[in-house]
Amino acid sequence: MKLLFLGDIVGEPGRRAVRMLLEDLVHREGIDFVVANGENSAGGNGITAGIAGELFSYGVDIITTGDHVWDQKETASFLTTESRVLRPANYPPGVPGNGSIVWNKPGLPPVAVLNLQARTFMPPMENPFLLAQSEVARLRTATKVILVDFHGEATSEKIAMGRMLDGSVSAVIGTHTHVQTADEQVFPGGTAYLTDAGFTGPHDSVLGRQVEPVLKRFLTGLPQRFDVANGQVRLQGALVDIDPATGRAQSIVRISELLD
Repeated sequence: MKLLFLGDIVGEPGRRAVRMLLEDLVHREGIDFVVANGENSAGGNGITAGIAGELFSYGVDIITTGDHVWDQKETASFLTTESRVLRPANYPPGVPGNGSIVWNKPGLPPVAVLNLQARTFMPPMENPFLLAQSEVARLRTATKVILVDFHGEATSEKIAMGRMLDGSVSAVIGTHTHVQTADEQVFPGGTAYLTDAGFTGPHDSVLGRQVEPVLKRFLTGLPQRFDVANGQVRLQGALVDIDPATGRAQSIVRISELLD
């Protein structure tokens, strides 16, 4: 089976790329299941129930998030009812929402998605490595097809997570830095890995934001409004081919589609 993971969707341009490019990509590549990181999909900050519904209508099956998950005030309430939108699993007990899901899509074996947040250069969280071990063991009782979105800054932390989970999950794909890396590989145990999936949105920018305000911030140190940019919109991510019988990845390919 083929699983597509889309890197962080940034604002309206990112959502437009999903709307205009995803259906053709799914048909062209024979994609069975789509996971997307949506933590920047609402104007570049957070996600709303309406935007989640919009992304689902375009063909996204499961939405993951990260450190911006709470940027919209309505998110905490809608996460309690929408199980297909995940927040990082390594929040303390009692935080609204779920950090993982096993989703049964007609005609496919169950697919599990686990959302984790790293700790290096990131807000304080519970240890994702300890949580990953117990949560993956639990998910494997339901399915062998498991994708992990590891949302973090440090390359070493992401690689370490991928190495630790090699052989027990189908793929570990990093998000958050918005820069697509060129280190896609399948580890010896059968786990596909990519340090960062990149981002779906305007690439004539600084990580999806207008260039001038970011430059002013670096030049002056003064606060600036970082609005979402518009130019060179791309859909980025990774396509993973998985043996559903074993959960082992057979290949991983980077995706970077330009919206004309």
